[in-house]
Amino acid sequence: MSSTVKDMLATYPADLGDIDQGKLTRCIEECITCAQACTACADACLSEGTVGDLTKCIRTAMDCADICTATAAVLSRHTGYDANITRAILQACVTACKACGDECASHADMHEHCRVCAEACRSCEQACNELLAALG
Repeated sequence: MSSTVKDMLATYPADLGDIDQGKLTRCIEECITCAQACTACADACLSEGTVGDLTKCIRTAMDCADICTATAAVLSRHTGYDANITRAILQACVTACKACGDECASHADMHEHCRVCAEACRSCEQACNELLAALG
């Protein structure tokens, strides 16, 4: 199946090296999806009548969205590649997704948007961990 992320990786004019392009593609796509879910969840939390009870959820989701966006951007650049930076941002993304997934899961029974966001966070966390493992 083709995707814009996959197509853009395929058009890169130089050798991408030993990196697993399937795992890289999935990770970038999951980061983009998670960033959108976290942004939408934080916004939905702001519209809830109990917004005061969701302060930590809003903050965690906003942080996760920003980190996922940055991770997708770093993973999309290959010129002058630095494996240490890639590992560090993937680890930060795993940490943010775990924190946001846990926080949103704690509100999932009351707020459907938190349930959906928690699922996106778990999926992104898994994709980042799989890419980290593939990088060695």
